[in-house]
Amino acid sequence: MIPVNRHRIWQLVADAGLIALAWWLAFELRFDHGVPRYYDTLFRRTILIVVAIKLVVFVLFRFYDRWWRYVSIRDMWSAVRGVTAASLIAGLTVYFFSPVAQVRLPRSVAIMDWLLLLAFVTGTRLLARSVIERPGIGLVARGKEVLVVGAGDAGQLVIREMQRNRQLGYTPIGLIDDDPRKKNLRIHGVRVLGTTEELGHFLRDNRPDEVLLAMPSASGELRQRIVNVTREGNVPVKTLPGLYELIAGESDLATQIRPVQVEDVLGREPVEVDLESTAAYVKGETVLVTGAGGSIGSELCRQIARVGPQRLILVDQGETALFEIERELVDERGFAASIPVLADCKSRTKMHQIFDRYQPGVVFHAAAYKHVPLMEANPLESVRNNALATRVMAEVAVELGTKRFVLVSTDKAVNPKTVMGQSKALCEWIVEAYGAREDVATRFVAVRFGNVLGSSGSVIPIFRRQIAKGGPVTVTHPEMTRYFMTIPEAASLVVQAGSIGGRGDVFVLDMGEPVQILELAMQMIRLSGKDPEHDIDIQIVGTRPGEKLHEELWGEGETAVPTAHPKIMRVSGPTVDAVWLQDELAELERLVHEGETLVAVSRLATMMRAPRLAGAQKDAVSEQTLS
Repeated sequence: MIPVNRHRIWQLVADAGLIALAWWLAFELRFDHGVPRYYDTLFRRTILIVVAIKLVVFVLFRFYDRWWRYVSIRDMWSAVRGVTAASLIAGLTVYFFSPVAQVRLPRSVAIMDWLLLLAFVTGTRLLARSVIERPGIGLVARGKEVLVVGAGDAGQLVIREMQRNRQLGYTPIGLIDDDPRKKNLRIHGVRVLGTTEELGHFLRDNRPDEVLLAMPSASGELRQRIVNVTREGNVPVKTLPGLYELIAGESDLATQIRPVQVEDVLGREPVEVDLESTAAYVKGETVLVTGAGGSIGSELCRQIARVGPQRLILVDQGETALFEIERELVDERGFAASIPVLADCKSRTKMHQIFDRYQPGVVFHAAAYKHVPLMEANPLESVRNNALATRVMAEVAVELGTKRFVLVSTDKAVNPKTVMGQSKALCEWIVEAYGAREDVATRFVAVRFGNVLGSSGSVIPIFRRQIAKGGPVTVTHPEMTRYFMTIPEAASLVVQAGSIGGRGDVFVLDMGEPVQILELAMQMIRLSGKDPEHDIDIQIVGTRPGEKLHEELWGEGETAVPTAHPKIMRVSGPTVDAVWLQDELAELERLVHEGETLVAVSRLATMMRAPRLAGAQKDAVSEQTLS
């Protein structure tokens, strides 16, 4: 039995009245000159029975599990089925168990009762919704007047929510869409005024309080154009989140309305990945993710959990971050097969215990130190936590029969100038070396990409904090550029690359066009409502040691070739000699253990400058050099 509350009680009382009214009208309409006495007696003796039977059926058909104001087409069909079943049961009961001797219920009365009750039940619910959601056509709008950009599905849902939920404090006064064929159409009573090209004209003629961008799949270029127009008109602009946020967030779109952020206007086209097909290799498997509490690691966990692994082993040495992602997966996403393990990837003993206990079939190794200045100040930890920990993970994975090993790498591993980049280049070499071994069944893959928007240490959160304090915003060099990608995009493509990789392949993600950091800073200042020329200063502070003006996605001697996925390329180039690499890693481990910082840094730089290549490739390179 459903719980009793106030709105269900009044719905039930209203339906009882409708049932009684339909039953009475059916008798009255059946007889032109008044209801005969014996049928009147039948009516009076059966009305309470009919009301009781039909209300019970209505309850069984879950009529009172939802508010009338939220009734949908699906609910209407459910109402048709419920009314039909209720009328049939009540009619047969009265017909075969008549309380008046020798008097049977006329079949025409039963039919008219069914038609009348069907009209009453569906009509009252539609009327209730129409009254509650009626367009704001009064002289005074409720709250802020909003011009909605986007007359698609998202725009329709937002307008409907604004109209029926007065607490939002929004009144939609018009729609704008980039499709000229929609002009003058009405959506929930709100007219499509014109195209996005005419937005500036509408802002001047009928200035709204806000503009809402309701186009989750819109390109960054279109978002940027709309933001520029609204800024010129001095009208605040808000947006719905992008596709990935929308999928992962609440079902109520109106609650996700937020100010436009720089991530929305960087110009990147959304990357679409069919996880159900591309991540089939993790379905039903035990999957282990290192660095599970980090930016990329946590998003990998969210996306992998959607595919349906047998269980998800979350490994991180940060207690708070690990606790938060485990609670999110279990409480918010309903993935109970999440096992948090507080552990350090550098510990061979601990990793062996974890692998031996859970037997992971797929490993995503995302744990790494990545803050370049911090790693320059602590080079031994960069080598220990990035390169040596990756070797430990790879060795244990091979020893205990892991099927796939996917390394999350970085564009800083390309022609590396910093200790952090050099240590990540070693990680890629480890993956390539193990992947090339014929005696190893584990499939090794490395995935290389640039900056991810909003991740820990990314320039965007740093700029945001500086702007919030009133400046100055610090930029290292006016010509500096970087590649950017959203965290969900990067994670989904990492999972995709894991499905197409094999023997030590290194993949690079298509990062789009590089973004000038100075322009990014100015854009963020403008989006905060400030002027970079008058309100907040931008200071050029100079490049840091080892920092490159322009990041690269593949290095000297490497070539990128397409794969089956348009946003993923395979990098091919010379691979290092596995025996030499093993000896060098052993020596680095000794130097790190003994705290020989300068010697370790020098050794690392020497390895990067003159790596020993695998036999056949070394000969080929030598011949090419001689020729």
